[in-house]
Amino acid sequence: MEKLMWYVALVNFFTFCSAVLELTGTHDIIGTWRSSITLPCVYVPSPGFVQHTVIWMLERDQSSTTVFRRDSSGDHIMLSRYRDRVSVPKYRPGDVSLEIEKLEIPDSGHYTCKVTWRAQDSTLLTKERTMIVKVVKVAVTKPTIRPGNLGLTVPKGARTSLTCSANGSPPIIYRWFKEEPGGDAVPVSNHAELMFDSLQMSDTGKYYCEAENRASAQVIQQSDAVQLTVTDPRKLATTAPISETKTHSIAKPGSEGDVIPTLAPGSDTGHPEMHEVTVALQGTSLPLYLIILIIMLCVAVVVVVIAVVIWRSKTKKDSSCEVTLCNSRSDVRRQTCSGVDDEGKYEERRSPFNKTYMLEPIEENDYEAINLKDNIEYKILVNAMESEYVLEDVQ
Repeated sequence: MEKLMWYVALVNFFTFCSAVLELTGTHDIIGTWRSSITLPCVYVPSPGFVQHTVIWMLERDQSSTTVFRRDSSGDHIMLSRYRDRVSVPKYRPGDVSLEIEKLEIPDSGHYTCKVTWRAQDSTLLTKERTMIVKVVKVAVTKPTIRPGNLGLTVPKGARTSLTCSANGSPPIIYRWFKEEPGGDAVPVSNHAELMFDSLQMSDTGKYYCEAENRASAQVIQQSDAVQLTVTDPRKLATTAPISETKTHSIAKPGSEGDVIPTLAPGSDTGHPEMHEVTVALQGTSLPLYLIILIIMLCVAVVVVVIAVVIWRSKTKKDSSCEVTLCNSRSDVRRQTCSGVDDEGKYEERRSPFNKTYMLEPIEENDYEAINLKDNIEYKILVNAMESEYVLEDVQ
């Protein structure tokens, strides 16, 4: 009875462990020629069981051979053609997947993952899992072009690159071409990456690449062309864009003699026509409030100048009127003044404008009456006449 109970417990224990140590993976796997592949074989570690051996076997053409073996002595690759191409993870408990690099057509076949554990009572438990691997050649796909960090618009003298990439069975052969005027294509490189150590203006143009592999289809795939533009930093520093409208404005004036591109009527926006525009001023644009303040000051100055001109013109007119009135009064006084010539026979009358003289005969009695006048009155008359002549000279 005790033996029977011991036997039932042992069967239950192995049944439980078998459920825990079950190997999982994929049954059918398709690998691409010259690429890498992983054959999954995973289990959940169980307390009381220690992994003892791991064996990977290949069955092909009705023959079975060991590819890989792991035991207490280490890892061993049993077939020479798998040297440096197969491996099993070491530091992932429960993962004994087989990784194969650089797949070849003869790598196709049935692969069996065989794992043996040792229990605490030194008994051994072995599990197996088989999967089918088929290695095929995949034709190359249409390649794509990836520009460098500087993009497709790069300054002159800079270093950049264009990378061509495609999917398919390796090895993939790449070829680079540059389109020339007239539709001709010039080969420039036979590598996946097209390098430019120091860009020149002549490197500007359209580039495309071709991809090809050794698949049975032997199809050559061509990428879309990309435009690489090389710019001159010196010209960029002295140019500024101008809008397509008729109103041409300069945002930041540069030095005298700058060249500013303008768009000719009907021209493509991508190809501006270059015109030389002389910029006389340097500096940056002023804030709006300063512009308004300057305009207000200019208007105030103009108003003040106009007011001064009007005031001076009115003052000059009033002064002219006073001088004219004074002159007219002086003329009247001068016309009433009379003199006597040496002979005492004529009276002289002088006009300040036409300077004509009128001679009238006088009587001897009148001459004697004049001589009898008081000297004081004569001096007053002379002083009045001198003051009038002085006023006329000033005018």
